[in-house]
Amino acid sequence: QMRHNCLMTTKLRPTARDAIIESAFAVLSRDPGASLSEIADRAGVGRATLHRHFAGRDELIRALALIAIAEMDEAADVATRNAPTYAEAIRQLFQALIPLANRHSFLAGEPIEDDPKVAAEFRRQAEEMSELIDAAKEEGLFDPAIPTHWIVQAFDHLLYAGWESVYAEETTAKQAADLAWRTLTKGVGA
Repeated sequence: QMRHNCLMTTKLRPTARDAIIESAFAVLSRDPGASLSEIADRAGVGRATLHRHFAGRDELIRALALIAIAEMDEAADVATRNAPTYAEAIRQLFQALIPLANRHSFLAGEPIEDDPKVAAEFRRQAEEMSELIDAAKEEGLFDPAIPTHWIVQAFDHLLYAGWESVYAEETTAKQAADLAWRTLTKGVGA
């Protein structure tokens, strides 16, 4: 029994890599220009330990980007799993993704699209979003004359605007999601 409890405790303790990653999300979301030393300090590790896991800032940012993509995918899957329509799935995407602002928005300022793996993930997400937009067009949500790629870009930019608004504490995540949805589907006219 004692041995079992020890094994359980060991499994629950985060690895140094996990601690560095969580520290990086926390520190960089507060200060995108923070140093690796600040990240290591918050993680409770030395810089040498950080560098054993990540050769430098670029490698750490790449890892954070891939984790953020996976987290967004998971949030999107959970939010849209039971959506009764494609239109509702898109609305729920805003509701699921905008709350990730405080964790992910700093990545928008990083040159992560230069990495082939990250770029491939972005292309995959864009293709999946294009399919969703096309299905919503079939339902009548969007004017079929508007190119799908334009609507995908509008969605992405409204998502980013929502992130910025939440990060600046101008709106709550729910308010930003509602505004993004309204803007995507009705514009900003009176």
